[in-house]
Amino acid sequence: MAKTILDGAMGTMLQSLGLGIGEKPELFALRNPEAVLSVQKDYVKAGSDVLYSNTFGANRKKLEGTGISVEEAIRTNIRIARQAAESAERKIKVALDVGPIGELMEPLGILSFDEAYDIFRQMAVCGEQSGADLVVYETFTDLQELRAAVLAARENTALPVWTTMSFEENGRTFTGTDLQSMAMTLDALGVDAMGINCSLGPAEILPLMQRLRSYTDKPLIAKPNAGLPDPKTGAYFISPVEFSEGMSKISDIGVEILGGCCGTTPAFIKALKSTTTETERHPETARISGVCSAAKAVSFDKINVIGERINPTGKKKLRTALAARDMDYVKKLAMEQAQAGAAVLDINVGVPDCDEAALMKEVVQAVQSVVDLPLMIDSSDPGAIEAGLRYFCGKAIVNSVNAEDAKLESVLPIARKYGAAVVGLAMDKALPSTVEERMQHARKILKKTTEAGIRKEDLIIDALTLTISAQQDQAGNTLEAVRRITGELGLHATLGVSNVAFGLPQRNRIAASFLTMALQNGLDLPILNPNDQVMMDALATYKALSGEDRDCENYIERFSQSEEEKPQTPKSTEMTLEEAILKGLGNEARLATEKLLETTEPMEIIDKYLIPALDRVGDLYESQKLFLSQLINAANAAGKGFDLLKSRMKKSASQNKGKIIIATVEGDIHDIGKNIVKVVLENYGYQVIDLGKDVPVQTVVKRTIEEDAHLVALSALMTTTVQSMKRTIEALKESGHKCVTMVGGAVLTEEYAMAIGADYYSKDPKQSADIARRVLG
Repeated sequence: MAKTILDGAMGTMLQSLGLGIGEKPELFALRNPEAVLSVQKDYVKAGSDVLYSNTFGANRKKLEGTGISVEEAIRTNIRIARQAAESAERKIKVALDVGPIGELMEPLGILSFDEAYDIFRQMAVCGEQSGADLVVYETFTDLQELRAAVLAARENTALPVWTTMSFEENGRTFTGTDLQSMAMTLDALGVDAMGINCSLGPAEILPLMQRLRSYTDKPLIAKPNAGLPDPKTGAYFISPVEFSEGMSKISDIGVEILGGCCGTTPAFIKALKSTTTETERHPETARISGVCSAAKAVSFDKINVIGERINPTGKKKLRTALAARDMDYVKKLAMEQAQAGAAVLDINVGVPDCDEAALMKEVVQAVQSVVDLPLMIDSSDPGAIEAGLRYFCGKAIVNSVNAEDAKLESVLPIARKYGAAVVGLAMDKALPSTVEERMQHARKILKKTTEAGIRKEDLIIDALTLTISAQQDQAGNTLEAVRRITGELGLHATLGVSNVAFGLPQRNRIAASFLTMALQNGLDLPILNPNDQVMMDALATYKALSGEDRDCENYIERFSQSEEEKPQTPKSTEMTLEEAILKGLGNEARLATEKLLETTEPMEIIDKYLIPALDRVGDLYESQKLFLSQLINAANAAGKGFDLLKSRMKKSASQNKGKIIIATVEGDIHDIGKNIVKVVLENYGYQVIDLGKDVPVQTVVKRTIEEDAHLVALSALMTTTVQSMKRTIEALKESGHKCVTMVGGAVLTEEYAMAIGADYYSKDPKQSADIARRVLG
């Protein structure tokens, strides 16, 4: 198997050739093209087969105010890369290199999916017109932003698409995306290659690449840093030889595309080229059958409950909430089902007189902001189906098609485009009455989905549950059809289980028995109400008997206490402030705060309720039981309560706990981490004065003195700007103003923070709040 060798770092190389601190590399090429050309020629000489263009940050957000258009920046840098490529006698490809936009996507920030898509569309189209051979999206941490980028390229160009994300050693990105979810999602979208770049060295990336190899059969990319930064100097310290030795191990597991990121030079690429040899093609990977959200993958190799409650059929309260766009009610239904054990959530928004596609988008975005479960997009409207698939971050299920040609032709292309799994109803225009009719419809749907490019393992057949109150013999036909669909056709099966008892008393008793019978016949994706204890008890019992629940561990946990022994908690429809904050429900947090204000003073609510709730959220975040989106939602929910408390408090010094200056240092235009820390600190009651990004040293000093602030928080994401952080700290000390500095950012370690003179190092938003409390009280 031939290996493809990429290039190495660009920014640090250009700094040695005159790139100034804070200067954009993309614009540096306009005034000094020979410098960029010389770097890329050196990579060609070292053995690179693909050159990344110097366009990582050439998007309109980052170029705003420079007077240079996206088109000019991309055209110039593609031309330079092409000139370097043509200096070699062999074929060298030029990749349009695209990095993240630099702003948080909704719901964490204000950048919408559609705006991100348009930004990436502009870049991809310009790259193709300028002569790029492919587009590479690299250093992404937000899977939804990467989805927008991939769709922009695939829908508007013919360029091959390569993608790499930056992971921490725990196998998750900064925003919580895990490896399997990345692989499933990008596989679904049809990227041409995927992998990992930046953040880690070869030794740290190796186990992650081994896991990724087991999740996908796409060509894999590894572009690590030159090891980890030296804690005292911030410099990368492994040698080209050590780098190439580490990369050889990555190559040996079947990774086909290899290069270097931060800290690597042409010498690293030369060593990589000389030690990397062709290997046998890696064994075919058994692609995992399942669906995922950005943070959680659900495999179809076991029984998974699909929660049915977000469907307005027969639910007046939900219909009213959907009509009123009451997303907090929808979020509560989602969270209750997730907590009760649902693995996937069905989303149906079919209410009269609504724009179903627009409402589907809104509900999908609301639900995925509070739970990490995959979704099933349930609609008969192709426009609503596409809206749900487009805005859901992950790989979803489409519910549904049937055996009618018109239905198949309208829905299957949409499902194929987004790589979704598909539910096929074993019927055409009429309900089937026999097992064989169901089988005929299932075979036709299998044939049509295969022809449409949808994999067999992504097809789920619904054999149709009919009520025994009207057609008692149909229960047996449904069960036999499930047995044959899963056994003879080798497909997954789903059923709307509770339909069997429609019109009968004590419905869940009949439904629970039917569920057990269906599971025995091969049902693996039952659609039911996970908050129905009888149904979930029946499922837990079946899993223990079938052996899926190894050692009956979950059964014992569920049933080890009798009802009398279980702690009895009074049922209440009112949510506590802590519950509302933990669930990220802003309106509920405000209502809980109003209730507390009837008996409690505002400052007491802050100290005894609001701050402890945020502390608990922070602890859950640090233990990886909550992820970034949930952290931000919780902070925003606390903000709703805090805003109400501030409006009730008298204007006094006690209204805030102290001032904090926060800034991204000079030369660094990344402010996502800074903005997250700001939100959290504000909701702990501190007055945060945000100076923005790329803030000059003297501006930080001047504002700190003017505001009489005693805590300064500095952020840096780029290795090239850490020295700006050091100069800022030194200038603050030289000013004589009494203040403490805390620093954070992906490129920092605690040792390095201390080495540059910082008083504190913060690894995450929760630790920033702990430091603020220690310094300011």
